Amino acid sequence: MTFDLNIPSQLMAALLPDLLLMAGGMVLMLVAAWKPESDAHQRFVGQGAMALLVGTIAAVIFMMVRGVTGSPGGVIAVDGFRWVVDLVILVGALGTVALAIEHNPRDGITHPESHVLVLFAAAGMMILAAGRDLMVIFLGIEIMSVAVYVLTGLNRRSPRSAEASLKYFLLGAFATGFLLYGIALVYGASGHTQIESIGLAIQQHNLVQNPMMLVGIGLMLVGLGFKVAAVPFHMWAPDVYDGAPTPVTAFMAATVKTAAFAAFFRIWYDAFFYAFGGWGEATWWLAVLTMVVGNIVALAQKNIKRMLAYSSIVHTGYLLVGITSSSALASTAFSFYALAYTLATFGAFAVVASLQGERVDAPIDDYDGLWHTRPWLAVAMSVYLLALLGFPVFGGVGFFAKWYVLQAAVASPVGTTSLAVILVLTSVISAGYYLRIVRVMFMKPRPDGAVEPAAVGGLTRSVMVVTAVLILALGLFPSRLVEITAKNGFRVYPYSAALDMGRPRFEQ
Repeated sequence: MTFDLNIPSQLMAALLPDLLLMAGGMVLMLVAAWKPESDAHQRFVGQGAMALLVGTIAAVIFMMVRGVTGSPGGVIAVDGFRWVVDLVILVGALGTVALAIEHNPRDGITHPESHVLVLFAAAGMMILAAGRDLMVIFLGIEIMSVAVYVLTGLNRRSPRSAEASLKYFLLGAFATGFLLYGIALVYGASGHTQIESIGLAIQQHNLVQNPMMLVGIGLMLVGLGFKVAAVPFHMWAPDVYDGAPTPVTAFMAATVKTAAFAAFFRIWYDAFFYAFGGWGEATWWLAVLTMVVGNIVALAQKNIKRMLAYSSIVHTGYLLVGITSSSALASTAFSFYALAYTLATFGAFAVVASLQGERVDAPIDDYDGLWHTRPWLAVAMSVYLLALLGFPVFGGVGFFAKWYVLQAAVASPVGTTSLAVILVLTSVISAGYYLRIVRVMFMKPRPDGAVEPAAVGGLTRSVMVVTAVLILALGLFPSRLVEITAKNGFRVYPYSAALDMGRPRFEQ
């Protein structure tokens, strides 16, 4: 089935999952406002949000199974890459709501609107993943960002939450200014906002060395670098992740990153592919700095949320390797990696939420001797950490996720083998903080007088079980997931044509 995106009715049909989520979110917003705030009401709205997300997942799967595509041109993409990214986003939103339903009462959060904000943020992310026009992408970023700013400051009892929300808003608005100025300059140089038209203009009019185009690309790189928390645009991430409610932290670390990288890949490969000479070296250094700085600083962390924040920054560096590679395997590797990283991140933060209880901080010392009191929590956390590390067998699908990024780097037409080597070396460094948690859980005694963690709720336990089982199962049988992601990658321009435009090679 192919939609003609120039016909309004067919354009609306192509946006069916997005519109379903938005319309359902508006209805739930009215339901949330119908009764006074209470724990029972926030649970009811949360359950409705979960049902809506499951329905939207079904709509996306229907589109994928039917092989729905869109006509050339248009402001949105209707392709397999969009549907795969949408599924990862919706799975992340579903995990966020499930964790928040049980974690919100501990933080004194009784606002049922918190679940509606997750729905609106997810809707913005879906628009972001579908955008094939810079203005649509900007619209998706703003819908997502405004909702996440509010979610970050939901815990009114915590000054750290308010500080995190304010810091995220101010720095986010500043970064959005860079992105918008970049879009304006790219439009001025190319005469287009539609990303494929920008790519053709760069090719046909040889805009590779056009100063306005290069400055525009640089400003957009800064704006998107902030959204994905790449070094040196990462300074907001540790404080914001630490201050936000734990389910929201998981949402930002995994789902927001997935959506931002989906737009990053589409813009850089469809619009700026022929301008590689203007941005290739910049993203190369951005990837290296992000991998090295993130890993080194993570080693010194004493708070597990801040450690996982720097871990999230490191994974940004790994995905930047895929972008810099300009390989036909890059979008496939990203889709695979996004799902694996989402599963491991939500599982890890589910354990953090369980052990954190009503406390604001989450020191690593709380995990000392966890094996002796909550053995299944220790085992589950080990699976998630080993998946984030990319450890073979016990890290499950996490190992293959990193392996496919390495394949994309090695298969690069511009020679990014050096990035692959740095990725492997920094992964070795990351073992220092991932395995430290495993060591203290299994090898250290439980401190005398340590407060025992409260019983884990049913929804939180379900998130842990599902994520751990999927990580291990997909690690044993990854072929089907590889097939799906490979089938739903997006087109990359011919290497020879791009190299004829003067794309430099990193290794001769």
